[in-house]
Amino acid sequence: MTTKDERLTFLEEMQDVKRIRPRNEANVRASRQLTPGHLERQRAAAELPVRDANPLTADIVDPLTSNDVLSFQRPGVQHGVFRKLRLGQYQIEARLDLHRMTVEDARREVFQYVRDCHRYGLRTVLILHGKGERNADGIAILKSYLAKWLPELDPVLAFHSAQRHHGGTGAVYLLLRKGDQEKQHNREIHGGR
Repeated sequence: MTTKDERLTFLEEMQDVKRIRPRNEANVRASRQLTPGHLERQRAAAELPVRDANPLTADIVDPLTSNDVLSFQRPGVQHGVFRKLRLGQYQIEARLDLHRMTVEDARREVFQYVRDCHRYGLRTVLILHGKGERNADGIAILKSYLAKWLPELDPVLAFHSAQRHHGGTGAVYLLLRKGDQEKQHNREIHGGR
């Protein structure tokens, strides 16, 4: 048991002492030391070739001129549907402008555009590629590549050069497949499987 004098002496001695308050922070500094696992992951990442998921080829294509008409129809596309596409009678749901792009940039853009349009359920879209009239040799480069690329893309059911008010032979209408969501929606509405 402590006496009153001992307690007073203790409090006198502790008079200048201040309470230590814990900091309200965490130590989140990353270790600067590389572990063997970290080094192995770095080595493996450097050795892996970058895989291009874009199937569009950038090989040599048949040259087209500004007045050439693009036209393609997969088997199974009804003639009336293709006729309406050719005449520009479907509402255009999206546009992509390739003017002033390099072939490689256009390759990436076309692949991503078709993929995105299909994913979001767009059916009729337009690509503006230009006529290539400013080229000294008269070859419409992007148009020539588009004629090769579009049949390579599975979502593309048909395409045709646009009507004059949508860009004429400097643009192309695309008819895309229904996405899985649209197919399921139709099944539910019409009672199909």
